[in-house]
Amino acid sequence: MRLFPVITALCVSVTFYLLVMEREQLFSFAGVIEEELVVAEDEAPAPLVRVVAKQSEERPIANVVILRGRSEALRQVEIRSETSGLVVSDPIRRGADVKAGDPLCELSPGVRKAALDEARARLTEAEINFRAASGLSESGFGSETRLANAQAALQSAQAGVDRAVEEMARLVMHAPFDGILETDTAELGSLLQPGALCATLIQMDPIKLVGFATEAQIDDIELGAAAGARLASGREVMGTVSFIARSADPQTRTFRVDVSLPNPDGRIRDGQSADILIQGQEQMGHLLPGSALTLNDRGELGLRVVDDAGLVDFKPARILRDTSEGIWLGGLPAQINAITVGQEFTREGAHVAVTWADRGEDEQ
Repeated sequence: MRLFPVITALCVSVTFYLLVMEREQLFSFAGVIEEELVVAEDEAPAPLVRVVAKQSEERPIANVVILRGRSEALRQVEIRSETSGLVVSDPIRRGADVKAGDPLCELSPGVRKAALDEARARLTEAEINFRAASGLSESGFGSETRLANAQAALQSAQAGVDRAVEEMARLVMHAPFDGILETDTAELGSLLQPGALCATLIQMDPIKLVGFATEAQIDDIELGAAAGARLASGREVMGTVSFIARSADPQTRTFRVDVSLPNPDGRIRDGQSADILIQGQEQMGHLLPGSALTLNDRGELGLRVVDDAGLVDFKPARILRDTSEGIWLGGLPAQINAITVGQEFTREGAHVAVTWADRGEDEQ
């Protein structure tokens, strides 16, 4: 007789007996065991997520506004003729330094000298007639009308002299300020008409750097703020903010900003590209690694922080500046415990086991 078939038959028979005859007792026994297991599992404490946190205090940071711009002459003017005539002065070549009041172009007087002499003669005649009319009027032998006519003739003659003198003055065109000639003056013998160009004069010392600030940058810039720039040639220069536009450009929605800086040697030329750095208003912020930034369930950028009890919370933040040492963040409390490692594995309201990066301590 085989042993294994007999044992198998006995096991099957016992199983059927328990399921049919002792069903309630069997299920009750199994339920007690399951309940005890569930209770045992519920009583076992769940392991805490381990994170690394860093204590951070708010610190002042120098805010720097970076603009892209160009150099521009402080002043530039086109000197043009106010009258017509032949040029009788030798030309002054471009690049020459001139002082305010230096003659640049001189025109031939033509008949203007004769016109001035005639006007002066008429003035002399009018003065004699006026004195005679005035004497007769005082003695009672001249009418008031005659005196008024003589006075009008005198004033008309004086106006004629003034016009002739002004016309003579227009024959010589002078430099309105110290500067450098950007073009040659008019050539000797050329005929200038009213509005014709004599020369272009620019002033290069001091010189301006012109940049354009966005709407987000303009509030951080103040008049008189220190500014530096790196020219396309690699030269670094320093100056101060001298102008901030009150109205935005309608096309770009940017604001013009001028930086004035000395240029005694004239090495900075008009139209050079430059990267302009302007010292803005001081701000307060936290310096933390960029990897500490995360998003909450609403998509807000910020940090997960932890308190002394290990409870996690979320604080929205804004980026002030990105540096090689980390990211400066604003909009946070003065003191925070920022989670720098493991922030993605926990949520607000959770308890965590903290390792302090700056103290090397663990808290359960």
